[in-house]
Amino acid sequence: MSDDHTHVQEFFSGRAADWDRRFPDDGPAYAAAVAELGLRKGGRVLDAGCGTGRALPALRAAVGPSGVVLGADLTPAMLREAARAGRDRDGTLLLTDVAALPLRSSSLDAVFAAGLIAHLPQPGENLREIRRVVRRGGVLALFHPIGRAALAARQGRELTPDDLRAELNLRALLTGAGWRMTSYADEDTRFLALAVRDA
Repeated sequence: MSDDHTHVQEFFSGRAADWDRRFPDDGPAYAAAVAELGLRKGGRVLDAGCGTGRALPALRAAVGPSGVVLGADLTPAMLREAARAGRDRDGTLLLTDVAALPLRSSSLDAVFAAGLIAHLPQPGENLREIRRVVRRGGVLALFHPIGRAALAARQGRELTPDDLRAELNLRALLTGAGWRMTSYADEDTRFLALAVRDA
């Protein structure tokens, strides 16, 4: 396991048990972001870096009982909390790295990724791997329940021009990984960038 993976697992393992209690009001923001994916009944969707699975109920509601919902995370403690919260009833939980997804190419309609981008050790390569498993015309949602400035303030840091999620930086990163960014919103109450796999 790389040092990056170890760091991510250590960071989230220590926070898993009280993660949902720390952010109890995020549910509506997750549901609104999932709605913007435009999923259809019977669709196939992955929550990449699902953590405690807060998006899984909304994803299941979007694709219905005939759809496929997967939640993938690198940290066992987060997946245990997802199961403890009963969210494993809304989707299949996978202990895996988004750098090497155990999924067939072009097998998904969409990928939802909340807070993931900042924790990717190789964002360009990782976004290419996510692209691999999404069909042509499929959608990627990069989401956070608060915007960049609010998150920086919460973390006690300055918001700098090299921030990965700044619009120009993110657009270039997505384009380099084979995605076309179709919308970008960075507000106090949420961050949401949508991208489409064209080819």
